[in-house]
Amino acid sequence: MSLLALFFAITLGLAAADPPKDRLTYSIEWRLIHAGQAVLEYGASSASVKLESAGLVSTLYKVQDAYQVQFDAPFCATSSVMNSMEGSRRRETVVTFDRTRNRASLTEKDLIKNSVVSRTEVQIPNCVQEVAAALLRLRRTKVEVGQSTQIPMSDGRKFAQVKVDAQERERIKTPAGTFNTVRYEANLLNGVIYTRKGRAFIWLTDDDRRVPVRILLRMNFPLGTVTLDLEKEEHP
Repeated sequence: MSLLALFFAITLGLAAADPPKDRLTYSIEWRLIHAGQAVLEYGASSASVKLESAGLVSTLYKVQDAYQVQFDAPFCATSSVMNSMEGSRRRETVVTFDRTRNRASLTEKDLIKNSVVSRTEVQIPNCVQEVAAALLRLRRTKVEVGQSTQIPMSDGRKFAQVKVDAQERERIKTPAGTFNTVRYEANLLNGVIYTRKGRAFIWLTDDDRRVPVRILLRMNFPLGTVTLDLEKEEHP
């Protein structure tokens, strides 16, 4: 899946394997225009994401992605599936996290040509997170301002101990309201997990719930800055 789609992939809630306990809806902004909507759903053992672009972005490059991950406690990924429609591309990417062999295996298929375009395998620890479970793990990990933590992450192509820095407290406003937050930077770009150059920031509420109310990608030209702001929080 493309990096932009990955972070857009906090969109219109896909049905999870178990009943969702959290549903977070985000608006997506790119270059000061509305670019889409995002809903992230978490259940007890799965998370699901669906991406759909909107407005001018859809006119230029329509994106409709559906992503789902299964995990064991404590957020140890076991499998993920990404079905993506990005422009004229149709791809399915399946990752299996084999906890008995400590290996992650990825297969990417071109659904239009009905062919395999990529296969990779990488060694991983017994418990590793992909991006959705890593966000959930960060919510459960109290990291004070000025401190950092490491999260073992893999996308099926690479593995790394991703450093997350708690940078400072900020009061921010989103469509869902005004929040006291802690800003974190996740150092997963620049070849650590994803090859694109840039920076990734997450704002979690400065309370026991630690809700991600803003996610921001600051990328090099031509992508620029992509911002996801919380619109609505639900507990179905």
